[in-house]
Amino acid sequence: MRAVPTWIDKVHDRDKVEQCIYDLAFRPDGSQLIVAAGNRVLVYDTADGTLIQPLKGHKDTVYCVAYAKDGKRFASGSADKSIIIWTSKLEGILKYTHNDSIQCVAYNPVTHQLASCSSGDFGLWSPEQKSVSKHKVSSKITCCGWTNDGQYLALGMMNGVVSIRNKNGEEKVKIERPGGSSSPIWSIAWNPSKDEHNDILAVADWGQRLSFYQLSGKQMGKDRQLNFDPCCVSFFSKGEYIVMGGSDKQASLYTKDGVRLGTIGEQSSWVWTCRVKPDSNYVVLGCQDGTIAFFQLIFSTVHGLYKDRYAYRDSMTDVIVQHLITEQKVRIKCRELVKKIAIYRSRLAIQLPEKILIYELHSDDSSDMHYRVKEKICKRFECNLLVVCSQHIILCQEKRLQCLSFTAVREKEWLMESLIRYIKVIGGPSGREGLLVGLKNGAILKIFVDNPFAITLLKQNTSVRCLDMSTSRSKLAVVDEHNTCLVYDINTKELLFQEPNANSVAWNTQCEDMLCFSGSGYLNIKASNFPVHQQKLQGFVVGYNGSKIFCLHVYSMAAVEVPQSAPMYQYLERRMFQEAYQIACLGVTDNDWKDLATEALEGLDFHTAKKAFIRVRDLRYLELINSIEERKKRGESNNQLFLADVYAYQGKFHEAAKLYRKTGHDSRALSMYTDLRMFEYAKDFLGSADPKDTKLLMKKQADWAKNSKEPRAAADMYLTAGEHMKAIEIIGEHGWMDMLIDLARKLDKAEREPLSRCAVFFKKFNHHGYAAEIYNKMGDLKALVQLHVDARHWDEAFSLVEKHSQFRDDVYVPYAQWLAEHDRFEEAQRAFHKAGRQAEAVRVLEQLTHNAVVESRFNDASYYYWMLSMQCLDIARDNTEKKEEMLKKFHSFQHLAELYHVYHSVHRYMSEPFSSNMPEILFNISRFLFHNLTRDAPMGISKVDTLYALAKQSKLLGAYKVARHAFEKLQGLKIPSRYQDSMELSCLTVRSKPYRDSEDLIPMCYRCSTNNPLLNNQGNSCINCRQPFIYSASSYEVLPLVEFYLEDDISDEEAVSLIDLEVPRVQTNSSWQEMSSAESQCLRMDDGTEDPEDDPFTAKLSFEMFHSEDYELLVLQHNCCPYCRRPIDEPS
Repeated sequence: MRAVPTWIDKVHDRDKVEQCIYDLAFRPDGSQLIVAAGNRVLVYDTADGTLIQPLKGHKDTVYCVAYAKDGKRFASGSADKSIIIWTSKLEGILKYTHNDSIQCVAYNPVTHQLASCSSGDFGLWSPEQKSVSKHKVSSKITCCGWTNDGQYLALGMMNGVVSIRNKNGEEKVKIERPGGSSSPIWSIAWNPSKDEHNDILAVADWGQRLSFYQLSGKQMGKDRQLNFDPCCVSFFSKGEYIVMGGSDKQASLYTKDGVRLGTIGEQSSWVWTCRVKPDSNYVVLGCQDGTIAFFQLIFSTVHGLYKDRYAYRDSMTDVIVQHLITEQKVRIKCRELVKKIAIYRSRLAIQLPEKILIYELHSDDSSDMHYRVKEKICKRFECNLLVVCSQHIILCQEKRLQCLSFTAVREKEWLMESLIRYIKVIGGPSGREGLLVGLKNGAILKIFVDNPFAITLLKQNTSVRCLDMSTSRSKLAVVDEHNTCLVYDINTKELLFQEPNANSVAWNTQCEDMLCFSGSGYLNIKASNFPVHQQKLQGFVVGYNGSKIFCLHVYSMAAVEVPQSAPMYQYLERRMFQEAYQIACLGVTDNDWKDLATEALEGLDFHTAKKAFIRVRDLRYLELINSIEERKKRGESNNQLFLADVYAYQGKFHEAAKLYRKTGHDSRALSMYTDLRMFEYAKDFLGSADPKDTKLLMKKQADWAKNSKEPRAAADMYLTAGEHMKAIEIIGEHGWMDMLIDLARKLDKAEREPLSRCAVFFKKFNHHGYAAEIYNKMGDLKALVQLHVDARHWDEAFSLVEKHSQFRDDVYVPYAQWLAEHDRFEEAQRAFHKAGRQAEAVRVLEQLTHNAVVESRFNDASYYYWMLSMQCLDIARDNTEKKEEMLKKFHSFQHLAELYHVYHSVHRYMSEPFSSNMPEILFNISRFLFHNLTRDAPMGISKVDTLYALAKQSKLLGAYKVARHAFEKLQGLKIPSRYQDSMELSCLTVRSKPYRDSEDLIPMCYRCSTNNPLLNNQGNSCINCRQPFIYSASSYEVLPLVEFYLEDDISDEEAVSLIDLEVPRVQTNSSWQEMSSAESQCLRMDDGTEDPEDDPFTAKLSFEMFHSEDYELLVLQHNCCPYCRRPIDEPS
């Protein structure tokens, strides 16, 4: 710290008598200085010390002055007991008085309330109020001051007490000093710092002590002994320093904690007052002899740098170590004036006034910031420069260098021929480090701490200002007193180059050929012998590591990230790719990396290009480089071809095509153009080449048009290229039938695959006529049949089958399946039959039968069983192997058909409220069914319904015995609840009837004339001759027919002829006629209306017998046989 006098003035009265300067006050903007001198108030211009105006208004000595924080007014207090308020225009506007002389005044920094203190009281005045509120005190007030927030006023008194009052004048805190009245408080000041958590009051008394207190009255730290009587205490604007003067006839600078830092200005009399200019480093002193001295304080930078660690002095007593990369900081509090700082590797040396502290890092971690004291050298040293090594400290005093161990033992000493201007540690083994020393006479030396002899590297004519050595120690950069940067080759002593306008220089620690120097507001970066690259930068360059430049500007050190683009491009221009890559590794932008990669690739330096593309993560180019490297391994060595591939990747297609043609790889050029859809360029490149290549090009162009969603153009191109299948696919997918039929008609019938594909698309879009046309053109009858089947054009399919019977199965099987899908099962069954698929036909009938039974459609079930029996008969006729099995099934199905036919009437009678059948018919049906249900009943046929119907009809017709027997049978069965009551009632009532049956109902055997009981153990056969009864299929009465067997010597034909010749027996008393034919036997009532031979109803339509009248009636009702449902007009 140095104090430079700016101006000095001495105040006298008219009689040349020196006037004591009791108080000073700055205007808040620092432009004016208010001085209390004699009985006048003097106003000075702070810039040059000119007296602006003396203000007269007081009649006695002016003791105090104070300026309001807003700069609008100031006040002065005098021994004449008055206070005068002055405006900033130097006009007095108000005057008020106290009972005693005024000792001090202070303006509230917030409310601008004025506190005026006298020997016996103090007053509070503000512009808003007319009167002054005054408060008595017990002792003379010597000084006063407001807190930063304006809430409290501190009063220093003659009796050694500090009284802290609120804005209303009430005492809140009382601080009693140990000295009492023997140590009067002479000056107090509040710390204006906004960083402090508490309000801190500095108190100076004439017990020659400086103390600090909190607002609460608690003392902070111990009293500081001053060795003089302090008259004034004043803080800097930010509270970092204190200025204090008094009986020692000088003003001194202290830290905010009271540590003395140095002298500002020595005077010839007491310093009664001192003040700091707002927001500056200027200090003004007022002395007893009338001297006003204005000083500028210059704080020198005390710092040290090693690689990325920067140590500097803060607040004069602290050292801050900053990691320039991680921005970490650590503060070391020394509590004494820090004079010198040196840092090297893990060592930190701090010189204090009476000792040197050696610190070391707590660990070897490069990011560790924890320092601990290693050694203390408790000795006073005077030196210009301080350097620390691993085991030594180096002190520089003008021409002398001394090497001391950490225990203060002087080990080496070097005496130079000239003043030492610069010294730097350049590294080396521990205990054997090297020093680089620059002298004023231009000599540059290298010294090792373990060697007593200095080595002269070179000598120049100008004084050395700054030095640095390259990482390999082969080059030396010097900045001389003329601000010229000179670079030498250490081995040859040759001057490599020099650059003007330099104030500091640094080599890049990661790149041998790069250095930077600063000067004239610019940063200059030089690589090898290339021109200098400049950019604006204020400050001094002190280090250069990779892409970071460490720059000291005023008091702050910053790590500036500087892209190394300019030197990299300089290397690229000379195609020095390896060197450019090394520069890029120091730090360049992504675009610079891309440019490096591209230039190296075009220069065929694939190794450098690969590393650069990896940096920018460009996989596309990395694949190219890998493929080229693989080709090189396989023996390819044509660099022109490699360069052509590079140009193609870069988009330089025409240059690539020229190189491809030059190397004889025309096909690659053609592939490149077609892959890029540059078909016009491809055509130009081909010229009048081979038509095959032209056709291939057209095909690729069509592929592109297809992928580019231009299908019609693609189809046209495929047709032009002769790719009919691809064209058909596109046309068909988009449904352009007009184009497709034109194409199909143009195609030759031998081109079956394209024609078939056309037909498929016609079928897909339901243009079956066009598809049929194509199949006819191809002569593909099977596909034509399949087309009609798929389109359900059955008439066309049947007409084809008539001409080509080999497709019978291909038509009738799908037709039958289609009928079945549309619930036309009977037609489906017939179609299966026509197709010769007997198994499918039987399966359909079986399913139909099952469904009819489940749905209680017993008449349909009867019909389906009859059809099943006919199917079995047909199979037996065609297949001799299955004849016996089929005949057995035939009889079984015939029997089931008859049972379901009979049960249909019983079911209707039981489930419907009315019945169309006579009681006799229902009785016969029930009795017939009962005789056939001796074993398990077929599915769907109810024994309960059968027995109950039989019981009811038997009771009605007088067959009471049968009725009782039926009711007894019913009792062993599970009766539905709906029949329960009526059945029990009928069962009781029938017991009142005689136990016999009506004789009119008893059947007779027409073979042996035996009367058979109604309930027969033999079932439906005679109990005597075992002849089965022949029943009418309508009324189920026993027909007067007898079954007979032919003799062995009579053939079937003879039997038929004999039967035809037999004359029917005619009875005169009866109109019945018995008729026989080959297929039927009938009893007919002869009414003489027509001849039996002409009766249309005599034909046997099923294996059942009818009365002819019943049969005629049923045929008229249903227009078909009631049993087999064959239409009456259909030939048998």
